[in-house]
Amino acid sequence: MPHKFNADRRDKTPKQKQRVTNWSEYNEGQRQRGDLTVWITDDALDLWAAPRRTTPGGQPYYSDLAIELCLTLGMVFKQPLRQTQGLMRSIATLLGVEITVPDFSTLSRRSNGLILRPRPRTDNQVSIQLVVDSTGLKFFGEGAWLEEKHKTNAKRKSWRKLHLGLDLVSGEIVCSGLTTDDIGDPTALPGLLDQVNGPADLFLADGAYDGNPTSVLLAARFGSMIEVIIPPPKNAAFSPNAAQHPTRDRHIAEIESKGRIAWQKSSGYNQRSRGESLMGRWKTVIGSKLKARTFNNQKTEANIGVRVLNRMTELGWPNFERTA
Repeated sequence: MPHKFNADRRDKTPKQKQRVTNWSEYNEGQRQRGDLTVWITDDALDLWAAPRRTTPGGQPYYSDLAIELCLTLGMVFKQPLRQTQGLMRSIATLLGVEITVPDFSTLSRRSNGLILRPRPRTDNQVSIQLVVDSTGLKFFGEGAWLEEKHKTNAKRKSWRKLHLGLDLVSGEIVCSGLTTDDIGDPTALPGLLDQVNGPADLFLADGAYDGNPTSVLLAARFGSMIEVIIPPPKNAAFSPNAAQHPTRDRHIAEIESKGRIAWQKSSGYNQRSRGESLMGRWKTVIGSKLKARTFNNQKTEANIGVRVLNRMTELGWPNFERTA
């Protein structure tokens, strides 16, 4: 159906106009994203070699931190593993440090189940406002252009599903997960919430999370006082026990009386667009396709991507002011 088929009956919502109020700081943060000194620290070079092993088995030559640094540089500068090896080798030469660089096969093998360094929040007592969303990442199959060019049948394409949880206050990704494409959003939610270290007073998500299991899980994890903003479906009915789901019943009543557009504005559901913007930012900065082939390596790739985006957020974030 054409997009403008029902244009005469669609809600006419004017587009907001905003301007950035901290251009100088934001521009400097953008420049620092390509600064090698931001990504390579003295601690990484000091801890390049792996600690002495105390259990039976082979002694690893490179520490997990060294592998993480190489994979991070490869993701920031969009380099495959072989080019990442050459990039890190040239950097070591320019810095004049006596370190050996892991080859591409070592990077691939060590990324399987790589444990990243934990980065705790600065203040675990500050409540977060969590918005959760998911998107698909491709990792197999040629593009539509080659299929059209050579008139071949579409090959099987495999996808992974990336789940991200964003803190609306700090702009930081506080939880993430990579699953197969047959895992639903509510099924992946417990694993995301287990990563949230601290209280939360707001949970925002789309209608895929609507249901009693989500409400029970959030109440058990963060307490009954958490505000849950999930749009109910069009045919949603009031619960028999109003005290069991007061928030959802309130949303249904407000939608029936004021309309869905007015409810989105009054409830703050429009803030969920920041979660969608995060997905667009991921596909712009990190990419819409996974380079790794095995599932465990793909999980490591996704976790490093989260670290990269959070680091870029720390460097500078635009502040907007509405003008119209």
